[in-house]
Amino acid sequence: MYFFDWFRSFLPLHNPIGFGAGDLVLLVLAVLLVLFAYLRRMLEPHLRKLAVHTRWSIAALAALPVVLRLALLPRFPAPTPAGADDFSYLLLADTLLHFRLANPAHSFQQFFEAVFILQDPTYSSIYPLGQGLVLAIGRACFGHYWAGVLLAAAALSAGCYWMLRGWTTPGWALLGGALAALQFGPLNRWTNLYWGGGVSAAAGCLIFGALPRLRQEPSTRNAALLGAGLGLQLLTRPFEFLVAAVCVALFLAPDIRKVAKALPLVAVTLLPAVSLTLAHNRAVTGNWTDLPYVLSRYQYGVPTTFTLQPNPVPHRQLTPEQQLDYRAQSLAHDESGGYWNRLWERLPSYRFFFFPALLLALPWFFLPGGTGDWPAPNAYRLWAAAALTLAILAENFYPYFYPHYVAVFTCLFMLVTVTALSRCGPDAARALAYLAIAHFVFWYGLHCGNETMLLTAGRYDTGDYIGYGDPEGRIQIGQQLEQIPGRKLVFVRYGPGHMFHEWIHNAADIDSADVVWAADLGGPENESLVAYYPSRSVWLAEPDAKPPRLIQYQ
Repeated sequence: MYFFDWFRSFLPLHNPIGFGAGDLVLLVLAVLLVLFAYLRRMLEPHLRKLAVHTRWSIAALAALPVVLRLALLPRFPAPTPAGADDFSYLLLADTLLHFRLANPAHSFQQFFEAVFILQDPTYSSIYPLGQGLVLAIGRACFGHYWAGVLLAAAALSAGCYWMLRGWTTPGWALLGGALAALQFGPLNRWTNLYWGGGVSAAAGCLIFGALPRLRQEPSTRNAALLGAGLGLQLLTRPFEFLVAAVCVALFLAPDIRKVAKALPLVAVTLLPAVSLTLAHNRAVTGNWTDLPYVLSRYQYGVPTTFTLQPNPVPHRQLTPEQQLDYRAQSLAHDESGGYWNRLWERLPSYRFFFFPALLLALPWFFLPGGTGDWPAPNAYRLWAAAALTLAILAENFYPYFYPHYVAVFTCLFMLVTVTALSRCGPDAARALAYLAIAHFVFWYGLHCGNETMLLTAGRYDTGDYIGYGDPEGRIQIGQQLEQIPGRKLVFVRYGPGHMFHEWIHNAADIDSADVVWAADLGGPENESLVAYYPSRSVWLAEPDAKPPRLIQYQ
């Protein structure tokens, strides 16, 4: 503790050896690089043996991000749901745990209106099933929805290794899997939010890992893996499923005669996901072909449309919070700056998929010449670049962008990374890999260390996301509700300056829940809901108060 207190300010002369921020970072990097060089000599023979043992490598890489994140639980507990996307996915998971695809509409639905949740004709999430299924599995098997997020992180890390084994050598595949575990693991937003990334990325590992194997050997197993990956992506992000399917077609086209016999099995394996999607549509919207978020777009005007389409017009009365979200998305749609300007502005966002040091290796991926440890033809390398370019160009038609939109292509970003490293020479590759790992160790160490040190340095970190403290008061109010005996009805009263922080969230079976959250619609109307729940104590939450508070409802 005293060591961190010495360096807590990052300012010269405030610690015994007069280090500033840059001095400290360089010292830590130097220590880590020397340590890595020493450990490499000790561990390299064992890592080479591990790399060729696929099952052991998959098990080790699956455990790595989970163990690292669980080790942070004393400082950073399981994330608290804190937004419309989180609550919508958790509603979907709870619905599935009730063994149904949709919930009946509530007779007092006007109190339960929330962003990204349908109230009519059913009370349901607007999202596809994939993320909800994984969250439900986590809750059913381990007692917590967040366990599903950790399972997705494990599948992503192990899946990257398996995918890379189909493209490059075991050593580079093991390095790629390890980098994925660190980059998208314990400190990453995909592991610390409930609204996705890992599931779609794991689907991409199945898709793009099966491709070279299928082209080399059109077996039943490889065809089934490709179909399973496509099916999981369809259940998670349907638009990116179409983009990924185009990339698959481009890859298989040169050997279409060779793989033609395997394609029917791909379709058969994909069929359950198609059937489940149709059934979900029918249960939620009443129509086999109407996606839930398309119905939400018609009713509430969100999510917004592609920039080539007109802005949606709501066909339902909106709450003030829904109006705010609709106006924000409408502005994003109309003022996105044109296709090419938007593309240029978004390019830095793809830094999400790379450690900073590894960006230096990227030019070697595109340089002509030798293939390094890339055993496949150069045409494969060109296809990988074309697939990522197609994904980026296609995603640019939507006015918003978050990295999880293109998560299915995560393993291709890792493929580009390890290929570039393999082509830039062993010394440069080793130095860049050491720097990438040192980057992670530095920030992970800060999260394990002194609180003052983390708060001082955290504002300089641009790549990580992990919740700290209780800035919105959700944990505090949740703890207060747990201490109140019996069932509760909580009216939520927003302040005049309320912005984009959803607090109305309920279970799939609203009437059976321990806590029912309802919008404050005013005394006379509120009384009707109070009368509907005569056995519940009634409370008022004011999330915009300073600090947020929970008081007895009068």
